[in-house]
Amino acid sequence: MKLIVAVHFDGAQANAAAVAFEAWDAAEAEKTYVSRIAHVEKAVRGELDLRELPCVMQLLREHNLEPELVLIDGFVHLDADDTPGLGQHLYHALGGSVPVVGVSKKSLPGLSSQFEVMREEETPPLVVTCAGLDIGAAKVRLRSMHGRKRVPTLMKLAARLAKNAD
Repeated sequence: MKLIVAVHFDGAQANAAAVAFEAWDAAEAEKTYVSRIAHVEKAVRGELDLRELPCVMQLLREHNLEPELVLIDGFVHLDADDTPGLGQHLYHALGGSVPVVGVSKKSLPGLSSQFEVMREEETPPLVVTCAGLDIGAAKVRLRSMHGRKRVPTLMKLAARLAKNAD
């Protein structure tokens, strides 16, 4: 099973959600999971925001999830030099055995067009970074995901679940 995870912060609390799927072009989730995190530390100004990491790890533990791949809304690395982002930290927290694919709607100055994926015409590209999986394979899989819009259907679902879990 592959998982798309999303975290929504609500003050000092958070909701972590996961959408499980098997086929990259799946229109619906196989199963969904939500965890409420009672307390999340504040982000440290000037440092990489890793508040999502313990939330995702709690979600995985709470629901006994052992995914074959995790897709996040964000960056695995922050530039072409592989400066670690949230996804790289998640990859290491999972023992380096579970590929992590990061998908972002915005780019960073250190990421060239080789990380971009066009899902529909006349919209800005998505930016893909990954660990444990070839970038070319990650881009092909993202392109094949269900949904006629820029952001794949199941990614939207994960975000909605995290935001509306209350």
